[in-house]
Amino acid sequence: MTVALEAPASEQSPRRVAPERPAKRRRPSWGWAIALPVPALVLVGWHLGAVNGWVLPFDIKMTFLPTPGEVGLRLIDFAFGGIYDDSYSATLWGHLGASAMRVLQGFLLAVAVGVPLGVLMGRSSRLFRMLEPTVNLIRPIPVTAWAPLTLLIIGFGDRSTVFLVFLAAVFPVLLNTISGVRQVPVRLFEAAAMLGTPRLQALVKVVLPAAAPQIISGMRIAMGLAWVILVVGETVGISTGLGALITQAREQSRTDLIIVGMIVIGLAGFIADRLLSLVFAVAFGRRPIQT
Repeated sequence: MTVALEAPASEQSPRRVAPERPAKRRRPSWGWAIALPVPALVLVGWHLGAVNGWVLPFDIKMTFLPTPGEVGLRLIDFAFGGIYDDSYSATLWGHLGASAMRVLQGFLLAVAVGVPLGVLMGRSSRLFRMLEPTVNLIRPIPVTAWAPLTLLIIGFGDRSTVFLVFLAAVFPVLLNTISGVRQVPVRLFEAAAMLGTPRLQALVKVVLPAAAPQIISGMRIAMGLAWVILVVGETVGISTGLGALITQAREQSRTDLIIVGMIVIGLAGFIADRLLSLVFAVAFGRRPIQT
């Protein structure tokens, strides 16, 4: 008796493997191009207004403004020299470096105070009730109101500017940290407690990562405010810095130099925000937050 053995189905009819599709080439993103029309329209309107002497609402007389081309030449000379060869030629990097160092010191001090205090206030209701009235009493006071007192009790120089930057930057960091910590799900703390995680270690490994998005948002707001307040801090008693440059230009009625200082501060703040976003993206493994 002969028994016919059937081959396994896999041998009878081999499975067809779909051919691999070639990887699609990543097309370059042109999303940034959507932001170009607005500054282009601003430049065109600025040029026409300065040339034709337009008077805008709030009695803004554009006849006193230089044209964008004149400001561009001044900016190039301010950075590299070779055009006007005056006392401000090729001095950009010295002013920018001095201002950036003051902003960095005040910002880091605000983070060093705001994040730990915010974590403690977010976790302890008793500490929150103790400090919250004082925080909300001091927070609305403008930094410009602190400036005269700061000059009297600290004196002229870098320390007073760093202190004013710190005052402007600490509250966004503090309040966002408190809010982020309070929104951490309770189940994360329960899971950490069940695993026997010490309280301090739980704060570092559970609370901070969960609250990181809001803490980062507070830091980005603080960085922007730091550059805003920089001009106030560098107005008096400082000879080097973008705020000092704008003050000197105002005293000399140099509108082109004033606008150049404003442009450099805007670019510096923009680049600082992008760098901060990139650092956090690398640290937490997330895509940079775009605004």
